[in-house]
Amino acid sequence: QVQLVESGGGLVQAGGSLRLSCAAYGSILSINAVDWYRQTPGKQRELVAALTDGGFTNYTPSVKGRFTISRDNANNTVYLQMNSLKPEDTGVYYCNLFLRESDRLLRNYWGQGIQVTVSS
Repeated sequence: QVQLVESGGGLVQAGGSLRLSCAAYGSILSINAVDWYRQTPGKQRELVAALTDGGFTNYTPSVKGRFTISRDNANNTVYLQMNSLKPEDTGVYYCNLFLRESDRLLRNYWGQGIQVTVSS
């Protein structure tokens, strides 16, 4: 059984930084694709950043140049570095990982979500 544990959220002033982590525990061969989403009240969950298994990244325009998605394959952990935070970045952030559990098994898992609040 695989479990994802998110950490690093919290309250920060506008202009500050946070680094979210998402650690995968269990029987895992490798992390393939990685996504970070965020959700705010009354809105649909939004894709914020993506990292393919080939290393290509993609960001929603509102965070480009401020957020960086990365992964540490040795520790089965993925990150979202968030700089120059704005109040509109406030929301619950979810990691979404595609994990290879065997040569034939690739599964998708969601983190539990973590609150990020940016004060003005």
